[in-house]
Amino acid sequence: MADLTPTPDRPGLHVSKPSPNTPATGSAVCRCGATATATGDSQVRALVEGYTANHGAAHRNGGARR
Repeated sequence: MADLTPTPDRPGLHVSKPSPNTPATGSAVCRCGATATATGDSQVRALVEGYTANHGAAHRNGGARR
């Protein structure tokens, strides 16, 4: 399987939760240079919400970093 972890050369968002009993993990890298990681279901949920609101697609749609 390919490594799906985002890098500066391949920005994006990656979330993993191998089973219902393990905590989620997430990492994000944006084209603007912002990076973040999170562990735990609620922290990963916040990471995803923040990334989608302020990075990733927000930059492609003309949005600015908040």
